[in-house]
Amino acid sequence: MRWRATTCGLGLVLLVAAACGGQTGTGGPAGSPPGGGATSTAPVAPSAPATRVPPALPGGPREMQPPAGVTPVPAGRVDASALPADFPREVYVSADGRQLFVRAEEGGCGRAAAELTGQDAQRVVVTLVESKSNLAGQMCTMDLRYPVVSVTLSAPLNERTVVLKSAKRGY
Repeated sequence: MRWRATTCGLGLVLLVAAACGGQTGTGGPAGSPPGGGATSTAPVAPSAPATRVPPALPGGPREMQPPAGVTPVPAGRVDASALPADFPREVYVSADGRQLFVRAEEGGCGRAAAELTGQDAQRVVVTLVESKSNLAGQMCTMDLRYPVVSVTLSAPLNERTVVLKSAKRGY
């Protein structure tokens, strides 16, 4: 018999707590609308949380796919031995052979770019550079992105080997 009284009492406490927890007033007198103004029958839209848009990084939007009409450079003509083991190794060439598109890696506040650091009759050397913003107090995400960056050659690639290297700046 005693357990019924305890169960009923506990149920009553939970009911009151649930009813009180559902109120969104601002603590004004009972029966007054929140904010103390006149009542309105118009529905109130919930306010959107304030969002902070991060500052734009140099270079504008990043292409994540190579442009249409490019051809992959065969793996046998890409020397990526100087890249870290987990770095992408995708290289594409334009139809005229004068532009290379390379899959790079960037993360957080870093921005990837490609620099043509050498070319001769046998090979083309492309350095993939990740530059990090050094704005004081800037918050950076912990993600990795793989944009496609490009370089323009002075002569068509033809049968030359593409040598890929990497560098970090501003770290």
